[in-house]
Amino acid sequence: METADSTLWARSRAGDKHAFGELFERHARTIYNFCFRRIGDWTVAEDLTSLVFLEAWRRRDKAVEPGKELPWLYGIATNVVHNRRRSERRHAAALRRMPAAERERGFAESADERLDDERSMKSALRLVSRLAKREQDVLVLCAWFELSYEDAALALGVPVGTVRSRLSRARAHLRELDSLSGHEGDESKPAEEAIRQ
Repeated sequence: METADSTLWARSRAGDKHAFGELFERHARTIYNFCFRRIGDWTVAEDLTSLVFLEAWRRRDKAVEPGKELPWLYGIATNVVHNRRRSERRHAAALRRMPAAERERGFAESADERLDDERSMKSALRLVSRLAKREQDVLVLCAWFELSYEDAALALGVPVGTVRSRLSRARAHLRELDSLSGHEGDESKPAEEAIRQ
């Protein structure tokens, strides 16, 4: 029988690296996908996933409500993504002056698929980025990662009612943005993904 997250977290808090490793193995892919859906770049998402679990290990003295370890990790991931974006904004002017580095493409079978994923996600993120940051956070957790209102509230440190109202506003704003853009057919896919996923 699989050991409960709460048991693994209790052992991790006591310094058990193997228990923490099990938590990592269990949730790393989920957090990786979360980071990708916030950033739109698989390589950066991999780096951010490492930062999330590094921060979780550093904060292992924190008591987490049993069964809420994954929402707690989503909360850390949300903060890591925000820190990344702040850092990008600080360095944007300097980076624009530098010549763009050519991206090396590997020969892996999944290279084309990864590029398509990134292109599609960046398109959806362009639309989602027009929402208020608070609405983006709730939309990603509830609509894309299907967290309950309660778990999203825990991850973001806000009341459940706030999660409900922000999600409702986010969906309404996305529909409005999509209708104003006049997209039809396949071009509206990013909007549909942002609202429904």
